[in-house]
Amino acid sequence: MSVNTAAGTKYYVSANAPGTYDGTGYAALTWTQVGEITSIGEYGREFTEVTHQPLASRAQQKLKGGYQEGTMPLGLALDTDDAGQIIMRAAVNSDTAISHKIVHQNGDVDYFRGLVYSFKKNPGDLNNVVSATTNIGITTNAAGVGIVEVLAA
Repeated sequence: MSVNTAAGTKYYVSANAPGTYDGTGYAALTWTQVGEITSIGEYGREFTEVTHQPLASRAQQKLKGGYQEGTMPLGLALDTDDAGQIIMRAAVNSDTAISHKIVHQNGDVDYFRGLVYSFKKNPGDLNNVVSATTNIGITTNAAGVGIVEVLAA
């Protein structure tokens, strides 16, 4: 069985772009771990449904249109001294995508470029850790490469 929990998953960022949009190009970057990540939302390629319904047959035909990689939410405990969080907070004010790396418990790695759309603080109430949420708009390059998955050996 190769089912895993999310426990032990680590999240990294790099302000640089890879030389090539593959595992080798991304692995060559210098990465900074983002501390205190508490949740990583869903992400992955999703196609737009295109429909066509000719009058003569009355039957709706479904086709795949364009695609996008999604916008991934992250939850974290706010640490204003954490180097990874500092990179993400700076990226909010930039129109340039940064590189992201997720290392799963089993050693699988997902790499991608993404725009940091938000970084919001949430003090919560008396018995909460001050937290933050951020949304990452995953991008694709001109050749259509988005998320690069490198499976553990």
